[in-house]
Parts: sequence; C-alpha cells; structure tokens
Amino acid sequence: MTVKTRFAPSPTGYLHVGGARTALYSWLYAKKHQGDFVLRIEDTDRERSTDESVAAIFEGMEWLMLGHDEGPFYQTHRFDRYKEQIEALLEEGKAYRCYCSKERLEKLREEQQANKQNIGYDGHCRNLSADEQDTSKPHVIRFKNPLEGKVVFNDLIKGEIAVSNSELDDLIIARTDGTPTYNFTVVVDDLDMGISHVIRGDDHVNNTPRQINMIEALGSDVPKYAHVPMILGEDGKRLSKRHGAVGVMQYRDQGYLPQAVLNYLVRLGWSHGDQEVFSVEEMIEHFDLKDVNRAPSAFNTEKLNWLNQHYMKSLPTEEVMKHLQWHLGQAGLDLTQGPDIEKLIPAMAERVKTLKELVAAVHYFYEDYEAFDAKAAKKHLRPVAREPLELSQKKLSEQNDWSADKLHELVSATAEELELGMGKVGMPLRVAVTGSGMSPDLGITLEWIGKDRVLKRIDKALAFIAEREAQS
Repeated sequence: MTVKTRFAPSPTGYLHVGGARTALYSWLYAKKHQGDFVLRIEDTDRERSTDESVAAIFEGMEWLMLGHDEGPFYQTHRFDRYKEQIEALLEEGKAYRCYCSKERLEKLREEQQANKQNIGYDGHCRNLSADEQDTSKPHVIRFKNPLEGKVVFNDLIKGEIAVSNSELDDLIIARTDGTPTYNFTVVVDDLDMGISHVIRGDDHVNNTPRQINMIEALGSDVPKYAHVPMILGEDGKRLSKRHGAVGVMQYRDQGYLPQAVLNYLVRLGWSHGDQEVFSVEEMIEHFDLKDVNRAPSAFNTEKLNWLNQHYMKSLPTEEVMKHLQWHLGQAGLDLTQGPDIEKLIPAMAERVKTLKELVAAVHYFYEDYEAFDAKAAKKHLRPVAREPLELSQKKLSEQNDWSADKLHELVSATAEELELGMGKVGMPLRVAVTGSGMSPDLGITLEWIGKDRVLKRIDKALAFIAEREAQS
C-alpha cells in the first residue's frame, strides 16, 4: 500500500503549534514510508476563512521546511464534486432531505436535555415519502446513519475504539444554502486524494465514527486513523494565547531556529529512547506512530530554549546566519561599521538562547550604546575603577598590535602592575566598552570593537565615574 498522509488546516488564523506538530507527524510518517504528503486548505467556512490566514499557513510550513508533495488543494474549488457525491447518496437512499424548522430542533434539544437523553436529531424526516416532500421549501440534507451495530476502528495511537451507532444521529451533510459541511467534505477529499493514513488532533476523534460510516456508504476503503493528543501549557491547561506564543511564526519572531522548533515539536509527545536531539533525517528514520504518547504533553519553554541554543552552537554558521538576517533587519543594525557578523555567532551563541537575544547582545560591536546597564555600572564603574581604567586606556592608546591575544596580555599586564586581580581590571573595562557586564573573551571584544571606539568608550566610563563621585 502506498502511504499518503495529509495536513488539512482551516485558514481562520495563524498556523498553531498544535497544528504544526500534527503536520510534522504526518510529514514524517509519509517520508518514513516513501509516501506522499498532501496539503489541503479546508476553507469552506467562508465567513472566517481569509487570504491572510492561507498566507500565514504557507509561511509557517515553509519556515518549518515541511514541503508538500501534492496540493495545495482548496475545498472551495471542489463544491461541484461534493454536490455530485451528495446527489449519489440521495439517489441510493443513503441520505435524505430534512425540513425540520429551527424551532422544532431547539424544542427537541430542550426536551432531550430535560430527560437527560443524548442530544441529537431524532430522524423525524428520515422516512418521508416523495409526496411528503417539497424541495422548493428550505431544507438540509442529512446522512442516513446506520441504526444498528457499531463502528470499530483501531486508532494507531489510542488503540481500539468502538462506538454504537445508536449514539450517532443523522448528520447534516449539506446546509440550507446547499454548501457542504465539514464532516462530509473531509470524507470526499480523503477518498478522492487517496489518503491512506489520517493523522490529526484528538479533538476530531468523535468525528471519526461518523466519517467511517459515510466512507462505507460511498463504497470505499476506510483509511487508517491516528489521533494525536493535545498540547497543554506549562500550567497544565490547554495551550492558548494566554501562554504566550502559540503561532509558529511567533517563534520565528522571538528568535527561534526552525530546526529547534521542529526538534522540540517532534519530542512533544513522541520519544525514541532517551535521545533528545534529532536531525530531520533521524526523525524520519526513527519516527513511528506507536511511540506517540496517548496522554497530552505539556509545553516547556526552558527545554525549547536549550534546544535553540544547541542549534545556534552546532549548525553551520551560514545556516544560522540565514535566519539571523531577518532579525538584523528588524533591529535595523548597521553592520558596515564593525566586525564580520559571522565571526560573532559562535562566540555569542554560548551566551544567548535566541537569535533575537544575539542581535541585542552584539549591538555594541556596531553602534554605540545609549547608557550603561544600571546593575553592571553600579557594581563595576565605582571610584576604585578609575585608576585601572585610566592605565588601561593609556596602554591601549599606545598599542599597535590590535589582536585579541595581545590585548588580553595588555589587560593582564595592567592588573599585574596595579597588583589587582583580573576581575578588578577586566570587568570595569568590559562594562566601559560594551555598556554591560556580558561579552565574549575581553581580548576578542576589544579587537572587534576597534581601537577608536574602545578609547572613546573608556572616556565615557570615566566621565560616568566622575559624575558619580560628584553626586556622592
């Protein structure tokens, strides 16, 4: 059997993290079995579907590098096909027209609730004769669900699921205006597109028995189903906007690499032994639906940060740079006055967790900082730092070999001459030239900032100390 999976989002917003994980699992399963991955846009909800949301889905899938083999297909382009299949079911007596008013259905619902019965349609119009029908009157079309027996299917994640047909009512498959409903369009699409494995969120598990009955009524083979548990926030509640970023591109905006997000998502409910870090090739090799957890998984930002820093340090510099460019553009950083940014990436990746933090952390290499970090200045730009800074400035102004090693030796020589520990000289100097207490090796930092800027910034630090003394 040829494996074919699909990802079928509704374009009513951004690409959600949960949807991205479902897409990843579907993509991996297809790739593992040398199959095809289909992208389908379920845009029949005309009021809520937008072109912007479609674009957001495409952007998110492209950023995550989850390319599709077929599609994108749009349900709104297939209305003639759905109508054709609905007519076939009507002719075969497997669907019927329902003329029940909204008032009757509301009254029925109230009675069922009062009697603590299952809520659902009672089949009032199920067996109307031709004489009892008037197709000119408003009506919907319902699928004639079997009255007896049960639907049994083996969910590839949850195991065997059985639902009695008596618990399923006759679902509407076409609205009063003739437009098809979600459950029916999904069935027709999956059959026409040859989907062998439906991998989707477990919020759809209750739809599956209904869809299986419709598939069998259409005379087709039933695909395999796998329902992926939901993702919870760190507070144990369903992941939502209150937890912060839930859209895939928000993670791009916050400075995460797509490799890190993919790695995090694949482990958010799936495992392969104790392995935490996976290349895409390893994901494809090891992924199996039987290893997906049945229980929901909780989002852990700390773990995502750890993975992101790992990839910042381990990916080729040019790959990191490809994604860093967007953040540099957002920050408007002028890179013409300063070191080659690619030189900074390996050094700074040890000290930051995101690309956004990296841009902020390298800012002082290219542009003068506006003010000292208050905490760092309070600790290191005190009156006792005046002499180390003045001597450092004198030696630096006379230094011709502006290389990291020589500059490091110069700072050591200053500390030795003043009979001070390196920290008493190095930290004031670091704060003076960077504006904060964090930077790579001081020799490298001085080399990359450049001689003129270093000397001017020491002047600024000395002026800050003098002002602090005057105020005390």
